[in-house]
Amino acid sequence: MALLYAIAIAVLTLYGANLLWLCRRSAGAGRLIPDASSDPPRDPSFPWPFVTVQLPIFNEPLVVDRLIDACVQLDYPRDRFEIQVLDDSTDGTPQLVARCIAAGASRGARIAHLRRPNREGYKAGALQYGLTQAQGDFIAVFDADFVPRPDFLRRLIPAFADERLGAVQARWGHLNQDASLLTRIQAVGLDTHFAVEQLARRRADCFLNFNGTAGVWRRAAIVDAGGWQADTIAEDLDLSYRAQLAGWGIEFMGDVEVPAELPSTIEGLRTQQFRWTKGSVETARKLLRTLWTSRESFRRKVQGTFHMTGHLVFPFVLIAGLLHVPLQAAAHAGVGPGKAYFGWMALGLIGFAGFSLAQIFAQRRLYADWPRRLGILPIFMAGTVGMSIRNTIAVVEAFAGVSTPFVRTPKFGAAPGRRVSPGGFAGRRPAGSVALRIAYPLEFAMGVYSTAGVAYLLGTGQWDAVAFQLFFAVGFVLVAVGTFREARRKSVR
Repeated sequence: MALLYAIAIAVLTLYGANLLWLCRRSAGAGRLIPDASSDPPRDPSFPWPFVTVQLPIFNEPLVVDRLIDACVQLDYPRDRFEIQVLDDSTDGTPQLVARCIAAGASRGARIAHLRRPNREGYKAGALQYGLTQAQGDFIAVFDADFVPRPDFLRRLIPAFADERLGAVQARWGHLNQDASLLTRIQAVGLDTHFAVEQLARRRADCFLNFNGTAGVWRRAAIVDAGGWQADTIAEDLDLSYRAQLAGWGIEFMGDVEVPAELPSTIEGLRTQQFRWTKGSVETARKLLRTLWTSRESFRRKVQGTFHMTGHLVFPFVLIAGLLHVPLQAAAHAGVGPGKAYFGWMALGLIGFAGFSLAQIFAQRRLYADWPRRLGILPIFMAGTVGMSIRNTIAVVEAFAGVSTPFVRTPKFGAAPGRRVSPGGFAGRRPAGSVALRIAYPLEFAMGVYSTAGVAYLLGTGQWDAVAFQLFFAVGFVLVAVGTFREARRKSVR
């Protein structure tokens, strides 16, 4: 038990130390705030290439009109871009799309409504299907919950003057980050990814990833890398690494922000996190050997490994949560590891510092009122702990080769200052494995177990261990109570 706990702490420390390295590499980058006064190029002599804007959607009736309208308003030469609505919907969304397309066409937009006979390959399959009919040499992709600003293409396309640049990724903004505690927590995590991880990897000349949306690909890079493939559910990360291993570059433009809707329910968030976790591990299984046998630099290989395997921290978070109190109890009874052991385990504070500083760096880089926002960081870290059961299942299924469908993240048309009702989705459990179906009672059980652990440590006067245990208690209780409240709201409806 002591050895397993030590391994868990060592792994968490290692990944936290890597975040410290990323913080150092991103230091001095300055603020990442869109400059509204900066006007992108309008030179009529600029050879604006033809762009295909792909909109992969599946049952998105609450947001698809907003998405199509935003793309129709793109400030780009009308004769130099087309819009493809890649519609795999099985509800009433196609009828709504048809009306939106008619409205857009009346404003001079070129829009195609592409429907496949089946949903084979899910999002990857839809993008690949659209690519076979696309006219553009460059492919922009927007998920249904994104709202690109009119100058998006004019800001990103000039970067492709570099003929070996395969893709450009913009930074995600948040339409509804102040809607609830849940959305504020999510915003912290995404801000850290873009304002620290993506920025640092770019500055360190390491591999980046296209985040699946709010970016532009060079068509030749997609084709050269083998196209969109559906053997993982992280088709974006997969293609990103295959393209870079084939010699194409990816650029991150952090000063170009594309606002998007954050999941409004815990179930929606868990659906998204499960997909990201499992997909990244699947991609690691698929490409790590290729990465390490390539001629890329050692730095790129190491950072690529950390990048693709980052979600492996979740099983070790869960192990630490299960073993922390039993080890403390054994030590208190004089039958377990002594002070020297726990002294070494205190090195885990290095990992904690990495996770904490990355969030602080991101908030400072993005927001003028960043000191006020720091209060959410402990809750964010606790909430991340609370997600560890579901994400551990995702890791196990990825290694076991268990196939799961691509389950979309629900969208409700959230916007600043607008309250949305999740409706019938709240508390709904997407179809999945038996392990996923028992995740809910396990989260409740871990909430009770972790809280009892806090009470035990307080009762026995082990004050130095209480703070660490509180992260587990608060995290699992937050997730368990949130799930219960969503299910209760659904039953009331």
